[in-house]
Amino acid sequence: MTSAAPTLNVSDHPIPPYLQGLNPAQLEAASTLDGALLILAGAGTGKTRVLTTRLAHLIHTGRAYPSQILAVTFTNKAALEMRERVAHLLGSPVEGWWLGTFHALAARMLRRHAELVGLTSSFTILDPDDCLRLIKQLLEARNIDTKKCPPKLALAMIERWKDRALTPPDISPKDAGEVANGQMAALYAEYQARLKTLNVCDFGDLLLHMIVILRDPKNAALLADYTRRFKYILVDEYQDTNVAQYLWLRLLAQGNGNICCVGDDDQSIYGWRGAEVGNILRFEQDFPSAKIVRLEQNYRSTGHILAAASGVISHNQGRLGKTLWSAGEDGEKVITHGLWDGEAEARFIGEEIETLQNKQWKLRQIAILVRAGFQMREFEERLIQLGVPYRVFGGPRFYERQEIRDALAYLRVVVQPSDDLAFERIINLPKRGIGDATIATLYDGARAQNIPLTLSTERLCQTTALRPKVKETLQALTQDFTRWRSLLSSMEHPQLAAQILEESGYITMWKADKSPEAQGRIENLNELVSSIAEFESLPAFLEHVSLVMETQNAAGLSDDYVSLMTLHGAKGLEFDCVFLPGWEEGLFPSQKSMDESGLKGLEEERRLAYVGITRARKRAVITYAGSRRMYGNWVSAIPSRFVDELPEAHIEPREMETPYKQTGRSAHWDSSGFGGRASSGFSSGPLPQALAHPTVSATKKSASGFVVGDLVTHTGFGDGRVIHVAGNKLDIRFGDGAIRRLIESFVQKID
Repeated sequence: MTSAAPTLNVSDHPIPPYLQGLNPAQLEAASTLDGALLILAGAGTGKTRVLTTRLAHLIHTGRAYPSQILAVTFTNKAALEMRERVAHLLGSPVEGWWLGTFHALAARMLRRHAELVGLTSSFTILDPDDCLRLIKQLLEARNIDTKKCPPKLALAMIERWKDRALTPPDISPKDAGEVANGQMAALYAEYQARLKTLNVCDFGDLLLHMIVILRDPKNAALLADYTRRFKYILVDEYQDTNVAQYLWLRLLAQGNGNICCVGDDDQSIYGWRGAEVGNILRFEQDFPSAKIVRLEQNYRSTGHILAAASGVISHNQGRLGKTLWSAGEDGEKVITHGLWDGEAEARFIGEEIETLQNKQWKLRQIAILVRAGFQMREFEERLIQLGVPYRVFGGPRFYERQEIRDALAYLRVVVQPSDDLAFERIINLPKRGIGDATIATLYDGARAQNIPLTLSTERLCQTTALRPKVKETLQALTQDFTRWRSLLSSMEHPQLAAQILEESGYITMWKADKSPEAQGRIENLNELVSSIAEFESLPAFLEHVSLVMETQNAAGLSDDYVSLMTLHGAKGLEFDCVFLPGWEEGLFPSQKSMDESGLKGLEEERRLAYVGITRARKRAVITYAGSRRMYGNWVSAIPSRFVDELPEAHIEPREMETPYKQTGRSAHWDSSGFGGRASSGFSSGPLPQALAHPTVSATKKSASGFVVGDLVTHTGFGDGRVIHVAGNKLDIRFGDGAIRRLIESFVQKID
């Protein structure tokens, strides 16, 4: 490993313009070029500026050409922004980058070496919908009940295995479990074999295949070539990497060891989709001579907001540690407010937004960030009643719309004739009188000869196996595809796409549709055709679509509106004012997360709270309700433990307006002390605080004298033992093994 270069000595060299204005920590991060470097970049600390400056510095100093730098991001948007900002800093465009998302870069590599894993370089990348249909076909072929084993569950298991870089031979009986009648390992192998037959990959394959290739001793020369090629590796959002991404990076970084990872362990919130916060936590173990630079000066939020966020996240054990600070004003304290129920919470937040509007706040600078999607309904209804414009983020994206998927299927079959899933999607769209029995016949022929469905269709049209009218229809369709395919090299691809959609009858189908949505679908199809012109070819466009998974950009909207989204969807965004509703035990932290992952789940939930608070620049309002309708039932609750963890010096608790008793909901509210720190009520937060803070004294008493170790009984849950005391709240382990947080008045001590 190359020895670390010293930080730029400003006394010996004039600072280049692009380095000027950086604070000391940013300058150190941008100018320490050699060796392993971990940049711990807290929220709002200028991470993007450091990244782009570092890349510009590598090129400007002649350390590497762009083609010798591997720069990995998590979104196409981030990659584009990085490319543009580096060009701006250097004063000219930069060509030859290996800059992009994990999937895009792995796909670029795999196209060069596809034959090493049984593919050809023209392989297609399947979208999740097609993967799901393929899994369903395989389950049905094995006579597995898809109600007991939903295709989504089977596909999710395979995706998680790929996230962990596990191939079918790696799957143990324990990994496979009893899902699909214990056939999941065999199903995974069959799924992978089918993908190769179709000459397609799913997203997980892009990295998995490259890991298999680079790990194979027979390909040692190939690995050596890549490790020599990439003199410097830079990884953004390292805290969100999964095992496969981690292994891919480790393989490529084993040459000179010049790897720079940028991330924030306190913002690792994607464990549910395979992210491993441990990747960033063990960076120093992976690279013993690594240097760590902490970016802690925040340029986004006020002092009180930062202190509140730091106070909450400090309760996590699994973190490298940093404290955000600001040179600006302390600003308003974080408001905490308890409401009687979800409706009152929505009413309060709606009134607060109206008040801000009257004070000339822009709605575009206001966001409501919820933990769970079901919370949105009440806010939507309230904002509609008030006439406040709003937009829900996280709905169907452009490329996920039905009409766009259908159009893309036509284009995919033209580009890749062996894409059976795409062909099946549109074979009877628009309606051509082709039923399930015909499709089954076509598939039987394809499987019998181990050929693509399109070729099977062509061959069967030369036989008497199909009814005359069906044969005539399919013959015309396959001839159309052959003709469109012949135009790929001679016709402008946007015009070809438009011709395909017209001649196939697909556009005509929607023009004939009289539903309210039809015109919008036609406009979307026109937009799709227009967007193709931005790419060199139809295959390049299709690959782009497969890799783009980001939410549609709202920049083109000129209306002023409140943003309503989940906390996960808000990561990377910022607003002047943020409302954080639903901070109740069981809802946030999520009971499901804690039930499934224990302490690890709780700590990820706490990181999510940290992310939520740090989205706010000037004002943060945290609310919690005494009762809430969840999945059709009323549930009473107590404030989240995260409310208790907010430092008192930095919050402004608001008292409940009136005492209240509600019959029929198992809730008893008393306004005394409910403004911020304590309340009556009931909840089922499953993980004890004692697990998060094992040093808590075992002799601590509740207000009524309960201590750790007491035996208690509850009318619904039976007998249990107190394992932690937090004010008037008790964490109790019951006979069924579940741990619940209850108000002490809901249990009785067993003498």
